Amino acid sequence: MLKSEEQLEQEIRELLRKAEILDAQEDGRYGKGKRGSDLPEALSRREDRLERIRQARRELEAETAAAAARERQEQAAAAAKAAEEGPEQQRQECSKTADRVVEKAAAAKDLAIAKANEAGLGPPDLEPLAADQMPHRGLAHKACGTPTKGSQRNFTDPASHIMKSDGNWIQGYNCQAAVDGDYQVIVAIGVSNQPPDVEHLEPMLERTIANTAQLPKTLIADAGYWSEANAEACTARGVDPHIATGREKHGQPPAPTRGPIPKNLDAKGRMNRKLRCKKGREIYARRKTIVEPVFGQTKECRGLRRFLLRGLDNVNGEWALWCLTHNINKLFRFKAALAA
Repeated sequence: MLKSEEQLEQEIRELLRKAEILDAQEDGRYGKGKRGSDLPEALSRREDRLERIRQARRELEAETAAAAARERQEQAAAAAKAAEEGPEQQRQECSKTADRVVEKAAAAKDLAIAKANEAGLGPPDLEPLAADQMPHRGLAHKACGTPTKGSQRNFTDPASHIMKSDGNWIQGYNCQAAVDGDYQVIVAIGVSNQPPDVEHLEPMLERTIANTAQLPKTLIADAGYWSEANAEACTARGVDPHIATGREKHGQPPAPTRGPIPKNLDAKGRMNRKLRCKKGREIYARRKTIVEPVFGQTKECRGLRRFLLRGLDNVNGEWALWCLTHNINKLFRFKAALAA
């Protein structure tokens, strides 16, 4: 017992000494009497946490009210267009419907402005998106503009959104890049907090045209970008779209096509057949050597696994810096290869 008592006393002295050293280190790093795991000062009291939660709820309600107002405005524009087309009797009926929709749109706009004022935010952006503008985040909300139980808002970075990545859910942003087919140079970029890729194709196409001052001959995109509207948007601009309509098993080539194109095929069927023909397979296969290596180089070789800044504008700037340095590296290596 004496031996054990002496051994335990020695161990206790060593532990206390280590604790004193750690306390001194924490005091120098975090301040006297504080630890790194302490709550921020704004959340240290229950009243402060409660007010923080209430403010987040007000901001969430303002965002969903603005989203509902934008939807109402789109419906009003569509109803007004319908009221101007078709036979006289149909136009009269559509005109009455349009009046009701316009009233609902006006009420939704007033609600969005009121909710923004309650949250202490600036006037909500209710204007239709420009062709090159990244899409708004789509939070779940009811028709009246109130958020559903599934709506969420992050405390540390409210502008971010929950997204699925490699089978996992993350809090982050959707970063887009358009890449040229000859030198893997990034010609257009974009960042949004809207998870689905399908809404990003048209604004990215517009940014590509604006940045390069020319129309791309061909556009290649994976299944996440497929929609009939996207295919039509490319064709209307004189761009040949090659957009996958679904996922194929890895390493398994699509079934070949034979015979004339059936007349009853819809847009998705025509695109699917286009990608299954020999020329279409060759064009779409180039995606593996154009855009995929760019994201692979950025993530694996250069180590971009998470952004250091918070907020949509800040992340947009950080992503622009990563893409800029990617292009500089491509330019440097190209000149070095010419000089060799």
